[in-house]
Amino acid sequence: MSATGSVEELGALSARARALALLRIRSRATAVAILPAAAAVVLFVAEAQGRLGSGAWDTVRWAVTACAAVVLLLAATVSVAVARARPAISPTVPLTEKAAPDLYRLVRDLADRLDVPAPSAIALTPDCDSWLEDRTHPAARPRATEPAGGLAGGRRGRRVPAAPVLVIGSPFLWWMRVAELRAVLAPVVAGTGPSAHPDIAAARRFVRGLDAVVADASVPGQGFLRRIPSAFAGSVARVLLRGCRGHAAEMERCVAAAASVRAQGVDYGLRIVAQEQVGLAYAGWDRLLTRVALPAWRMGRWPSRLDAGVVSALTELSRRDRLADGFASRLGERPACDLLEEPGAADEAASLLAARLFHGGPAETGPGWSPVDWQQYPEEVVDRKWRTEAARLHRVLDTMGVATNISVGAQGQGGAPIDGSAVPTLSRVIDHLAAPGGNSEELAAGIGAAVARDEAGTAARPGAGAEEARSGPEGGSAAAVAADPLDVWGPVPLPLFPLQPPRTGTELLADHVVAMVCCAAVDTAGAAPGLDWLDGPALLVDGGRRSDLGGPVLVLVEDGDAEPLRAWLSTVGVRADKPVRLV
Repeated sequence: MSATGSVEELGALSARARALALLRIRSRATAVAILPAAAAVVLFVAEAQGRLGSGAWDTVRWAVTACAAVVLLLAATVSVAVARARPAISPTVPLTEKAAPDLYRLVRDLADRLDVPAPSAIALTPDCDSWLEDRTHPAARPRATEPAGGLAGGRRGRRVPAAPVLVIGSPFLWWMRVAELRAVLAPVVAGTGPSAHPDIAAARRFVRGLDAVVADASVPGQGFLRRIPSAFAGSVARVLLRGCRGHAAEMERCVAAAASVRAQGVDYGLRIVAQEQVGLAYAGWDRLLTRVALPAWRMGRWPSRLDAGVVSALTELSRRDRLADGFASRLGERPACDLLEEPGAADEAASLLAARLFHGGPAETGPGWSPVDWQQYPEEVVDRKWRTEAARLHRVLDTMGVATNISVGAQGQGGAPIDGSAVPTLSRVIDHLAAPGGNSEELAAGIGAAVARDEAGTAARPGAGAEEARSGPEGGSAAAVAADPLDVWGPVPLPLFPLQPPRTGTELLADHVVAMVCCAAVDTAGAAPGLDWLDGPALLVDGGRRSDLGGPVLVLVEDGDAEPLRAWLSTVGVRADKPVRLV
């Protein structure tokens, strides 16, 4: 036996030993539940055989019987809670074999080379990670609709086999080449071997069931009759989970180690290079979400080609950073997204799921929630974002009564504007922040309150759409409801994974002043809104990006010094006294 084979076998044996330890915990819990009943049976049998006298033994027998009944009732409560609880399932976009025959063929061939069972299906997730997920629970187990029944095969109309589902990060398909994707997926697919072992599968179901019970016990809004037994079952599950924590972690570590050793025979050298692409893809994906996608989501638009944007972002990174130099030269090879029949449709579905997970929103497009292409991003997102924030800034200044003697139209007595609004000029903002009595904290607080009101108003509309999508249209089928990837999460509020913490008032004020400056530059200096793949909205002056605006604005907001910003405006040719167009 080779050294690699012995290490793999040792890891598998260790994983099975940990699985047996978990199953022993389950057996002990069952034994504790039936112990009073067993004692009551012994007492009744002894009494029937005349081995016990009357009097005190009768009292003991009936006391033990009552205790056994109570314990069995509580055990039944916990068992029902475990049976009804739905284990957590990652929100994904299902990928059928008809939609990706080449990808299914690649994974099936990879499983054959590794001599492990093939995954039952493939799904995409808007994240830079890949894993196997057990979806054998009835709430998550779909019915097969294709003759092939997924990677593992099956008959039409039968349940999908109990093999785990292979979840692949969608950015990998667009950034990685086919050979790199195969090398990265090799250790993941190799994990189906240990997962097929009955002891390991049973131990995982036991732990996931307990975890689901704890999650159900913490759901708010339960009625009194359900809250009491749910809380009791949750407390018992927490005690069992504390005893299982160490064994479960070691079991998963041993399973991963055994899978990694088994996968060493498949593209091991290429996997080392591909792991560099994993880290690079994660950096580009995080930057794309936080800097590019998040501003669009806040405007009620979701970029429909996020995965394609990762390629542009990482190509730009390779151009700027010498550490990433050479990575873009790989783009001449066949990308992994060519394994899909319709890459655009898969990218759009993953992009919508990313928007819902990281920001929140309905499952379908509508007036306040629509897709946007990258070509339309500068005009429909960047320009609209700047003018919306500039309009909000001037509304707050109007509320504070700042410079109301400068009116758009005719003025009333004392120089006050008839319509109560002042001319939206950049000078108005600069003069207020630079004035000795200017209160930037009051302005920042007002903007923060206005942003909170606007976000609350927009969140109410998408939330209604999300609930409608989850409940299904009137007269719709159950299949339409199950099509929502977030349906398995129930009434959990969106977003599930917020990208950024709430912004402070100073940060909001600085963003709004930057937006006002950009609007003035576009209207008076011939600048244009643009898109930077790594930094998001950008101001283009003479075809080049100006990234030096943030510093002068911060000096104005924090210190009240307007000279750096005025010098910047003079260099670009911005007229601060001219009105700007607002939304």
